[in-house]
Amino acid sequence: MNEIMKQYQQGLVEVEMEAENLLLARHQLVENDRVRQGNREALTAIRKRAQTTKTSVPLPFESIMRDVESRPRVKEVCTTCGDHDSKEKTWLMFPGTDLFASIPFHAAHTILEKDQTHIDYESKKLQSYVKEKSFSISEKGVLADTIGPGVLRALVTLTDKPKIEEED
Repeated sequence: MNEIMKQYQQGLVEVEMEAENLLLARHQLVENDRVRQGNREALTAIRKRAQTTKTSVPLPFESIMRDVESRPRVKEVCTTCGDHDSKEKTWLMFPGTDLFASIPFHAAHTILEKDQTHIDYESKKLQSYVKEKSFSISEKGVLADTIGPGVLRALVTLTDKPKIEEED
């Protein structure tokens, strides 16, 4: 083969590898979303069991002040547990495993909340990676027929800005 054909072949191999990595990252994003949704459902069920929602649990300061008259010491209030018995045993399937265990209620929701935070972080990293790889592949002209480089560049540089509320 001549030199030009070798360069084309090498370019094609590079694009195929990047595209394969892009597809794997997209599949991992879908899997992370599935796990994240399962955690949301589990946390919702736990809050219902504790008969709370994120907004129905009194603020810790309100609970402390309510108990000041009857007790001199400060009582910590978990925003998920509320007045629910935090030591009550709850069945939980540990994230990423097929292991069920009966653990205290407070530990169950704490594990799920930490796992949710970790999955959110990993998903954001994967989203950045997918944007970067899509942009890289587009720059090589492979996606020219479906997504223009300008559109893709706009997606890569897209950032979330907080809404500025207008003052009355």
